[in-house]
Amino acid sequence: MPSSLPHRWHLRQLIAASSLILLVACAEKPTAADAQPLPALKTAPVTAPAVVAPLAVNNLDIQPTQTFAEWQAGFRVEALKAGITAAVFDTAFADVSPDMAVIRADRSQPEFSRPVWEYLDGALSPVRVRNGKILLIRHAAILQSIEQRYGVDRQMLVSVWGMESNFGQYQGNNSVIRSLATLAYEGRRPAFAHAQLLAALQIIQHGDIQAEQMKGSWAGAMGQTQFIPTTYNTHAVDFDGDGRRDIWNSSADALASTAHYLQSSGWQKGQPWGFEVQQLPASFDYSLADGVVRKPVGEWLKLGLQVPPGASVPDNVEHLSAALLLPAGHRGPAFLVLDNFRAILKYNNSSSYALAVGLLSQRFGSEGLIRGQWPKDELPLTRSQRIELQTALNAKGYDAGNPDAIIGANTRKAIRAAQQALGRPADGYPTVKLLESLQSR
Repeated sequence: MPSSLPHRWHLRQLIAASSLILLVACAEKPTAADAQPLPALKTAPVTAPAVVAPLAVNNLDIQPTQTFAEWQAGFRVEALKAGITAAVFDTAFADVSPDMAVIRADRSQPEFSRPVWEYLDGALSPVRVRNGKILLIRHAAILQSIEQRYGVDRQMLVSVWGMESNFGQYQGNNSVIRSLATLAYEGRRPAFAHAQLLAALQIIQHGDIQAEQMKGSWAGAMGQTQFIPTTYNTHAVDFDGDGRRDIWNSSADALASTAHYLQSSGWQKGQPWGFEVQQLPASFDYSLADGVVRKPVGEWLKLGLQVPPGASVPDNVEHLSAALLLPAGHRGPAFLVLDNFRAILKYNNSSSYALAVGLLSQRFGSEGLIRGQWPKDELPLTRSQRIELQTALNAKGYDAGNPDAIIGANTRKAIRAAQQALGRPADGYPTVKLLESLQSR
């Protein structure tokens, strides 16, 4: 049994400028490994994704009311009732103790966020594009088989692979059992971690991997395409036929699992994820730039949207449902995004991530270049400024909800109302100028 901890933990809130962590950190910027030659990967595709929503950070220390040993004993009873054998549980939990680094990561809340154009520069680095092209050739046979079975384009699968783990090179080296046990015991979302921990034990009991080999991110995402355990249990597949679903070492299993996940998320074979449109007409109603507003592509084009010079509307999309995405507000590039974009969002609910995946898949060919200009004179609000903006909106009678620095649907609705009152394009995009205007009025 692991050693017990003091009755209470005394943890100070850490302000880490590293990440809000969506389990996609590897796509943030080119890493040293991007410049290294690709290792000898197994001849096969990669795994399905593990989607973990953005973490809402609690400013208060969470102090357990029991020791870790007491918590573990209680969880053991529950796991055995759920069908986990005593031998599997005891082996998995041998020498497990809470990981303070996991707690620090769970509580980190960055003050600064990277602009979307910097995020995309890292995600679409020339080295990542080049390596992806190499792997498309190396794994052509397996990718073709996966494509035929699941109907997901091979370029998209390799793009997810590159975004999630730099094509398997960075899968995380944390013990998944230890990380999830830590989060289930002391974390801010114990119910989520509890469910993932039980699923991880089921994976071990199934024989797909040994507990000591089950490695992943601090939050419990695993393998070459970063599945969480519950997603693994529902979507991981044994595509190479060796009797195990091995998303850690078999790129075939990992890629096929990813394809299975995207297929179940509504992926439409042969359809594009979306395409760029030109800067919108001066009279355009920017309140339509909302993910919940969907129109056939043909109707959007009738509203004055056009593709940039030298580009063209993808074939046969006029009748397809699309939403208008303005990742940097009305001053930046604009995109019409289709159903396949929504499928990517189910993999990771970040529009920047989904945009990067879509563009990277096109860069493996001759497309995917953004023609619009980013408003680089307008940096994103810091976390403190986002809280100030929400507070100012509430003070002016625009209901932005609880000031938590998360620009969600309620805050965007409040921003649009304030922008309309100020006679500005109501794109729902938070800016320093809007904050200053609200604070000065």
